[in-house]
Amino acid sequence: MEIENFTAIEPEFQRRIAKIVWCTFTTIDRQGRPRSRMLHPIWDGSTGWVATGRHSFKTKHLAEHSYVSLSYWDPGHEQVFAECHAQWDDSLESKQRIWSLYKQTPAPLGYDLTVFWSDFTDENYGLIKLTPWRIELSSLADMMNPQVWRQQA
Repeated sequence: MEIENFTAIEPEFQRRIAKIVWCTFTTIDRQGRPRSRMLHPIWDGSTGWVATGRHSFKTKHLAEHSYVSLSYWDPGHEQVFAECHAQWDDSLESKQRIWSLYKQTPAPLGYDLTVFWSDFTDENYGLIKLTPWRIELSSLADMMNPQVWRQQA
């Protein structure tokens, strides 16, 4: 089922990611091969954010291929797939805002980033902005008719 407006699926999207929390985050490496890892994005509406090491393999991968795929799955077979454009946001304003968002959001979605970095000015604290071009909500019950939202080009 095609969904025209993200707001139509936002409550269900938020419910699922709040329950699942961790997703498989797949980039394309410099040789064109997929590379997956588990990450903990936080979402602000239809925009996702990943607090991560700024000098990781993701830096090299995103420099050449700026699209990523996120997959959330739970044992009840509810899934969220988000296909996104990913870009580093190194502005102190964004880094501070998302630092606060992680801190102020109740667990398990939110957590204290000082586990990894001293504060939002830490040069190793990286912030990836995720702009989805496609989000799919599916489950075992509606496998043949998932809800799919696409960003208007």
